[in-house]
Amino acid sequence: MLCSLLVGGQSFGIDTRMIREVLGTRRVQRVPLAPGYIAGLVSYRGEVLTTVSLRALLGLPSRPTTVEGESCVLVLDGDVNWNGDVEQFGLMVDEVGGVVAVSEDLLRENPPAMSEVYRVVCCGAFRVPDGLIVQLDPEQLKPRRLATTVPQRAANEITKAREGRLECER
Repeated sequence: MLCSLLVGGQSFGIDTRMIREVLGTRRVQRVPLAPGYIAGLVSYRGEVLTTVSLRALLGLPSRPTTVEGESCVLVLDGDVNWNGDVEQFGLMVDEVGGVVAVSEDLLRENPPAMSEVYRVVCCGAFRVPDGLIVQLDPEQLKPRRLATTVPQRAANEITKAREGRLECER
């Protein structure tokens, strides 16, 4: 079972077993000097979650929101910390759809033409009646993992695009 997500008009899916909660629209507090794919921090049940922007991670332009700094956030399970608790993190997307039942037999490998960042965070695609749902790999979306797997060049471009400097340097 996948939870369907929309980002930049593209359909993505993430295994429902990895989603702790869908928060809906939340205010995201930006973090100065954070990598471009880190949207910021979100308050969640007395905790502060690092939130990854899927839109920024994929190199898509910023989306205007109805209220400055607000976006739809999912809470995903992250790594186990030093005292055995599961650290959670947020994933910021444009929209959350419904639950889609898919057969694992229909999962296809990532196409070779995918960009480097897509290949890191996606683990295949499902053909559905409405088109394709690209499956996200929640393990690769963890903030600590992204710090080591997103190529430095791509991370620099994401940060520049977020700051509006990318077009000036070309």
